[in-house]
Amino acid sequence: METKTQAIRIAVVDDERPARSELKHQILDILPEAEIMEADSGVSALKLLASHTFDIIFLDINLNDMEGTTLAAAAAGMMPEARIVFATAYSEYAVKAFELGVSNYILKPFDPDRLKLVIEKCISELERKAFFRNGTADAEHTVRPRTSHSSSGRIAINTNRKTVLLDVEDIAYIETSGRGCIVHSKTGDYLENQLLGEWERRLESFGFFRIHKSYLVNPAAIAELFPWANNSLALRMQGFEKEILPVGRDKVKALRQILNIV
Repeated sequence: METKTQAIRIAVVDDERPARSELKHQILDILPEAEIMEADSGVSALKLLASHTFDIIFLDINLNDMEGTTLAAAAAGMMPEARIVFATAYSEYAVKAFELGVSNYILKPFDPDRLKLVIEKCISELERKAFFRNGTADAEHTVRPRTSHSSSGRIAINTNRKTVLLDVEDIAYIETSGRGCIVHSKTGDYLENQLLGEWERRLESFGFFRIHKSYLVNPAAIAELFPWANNSLALRMQGFEKEILPVGRDKVKALRQILNIV
């Protein structure tokens, strides 16, 4: 039986018509059934977002009448589920995108392969959100590009007076440390002055799960799960097998569901 799919809804916001046309053309090459609407300014974009719902919003960061970062914040408030992607000619805005929690960015002129990776990542995030919201994948909103492979993305970490861009898939877990957190990854441990709740929000779309008030883990990096005190569980992470991370009793059921453990 064929799975029913619903066309993904995309907004393209750019004050330059050629850029909008090129991006729209490339999107349709990847997602032929996509429903795409356009806006040529910040004001027109706000009107569009007020009257329509979108899954992905491609946003030029340099609009004539409004800062793209301002519009991105407004769009996130109006449409929390939507994935926002910065479109810019300046690579330095990539770090800004990560800091704002924007899903991703693409550089002008648009590279089809890069665009495809970004779209796949956004769709993966949308499907993951639908899973956690409904308890199961939402078949009506399952949309796939013509070919698919995962793209984990990167995230900015401010540590030791510098910004480190870290591949999210390399992060094993994050733990509370004083007034900040330690990010444990394949490339090292990074101390950042940010609360675990904020990390939980930033990494929710990547599937990270808070197992305890002090620990946020990447389920893909779990190496072992075993019984622990008070009829609870504990786990070890790949690359950090000497560390035992307790799982809160109220988190056990959800974690088993995520790991498909009966």
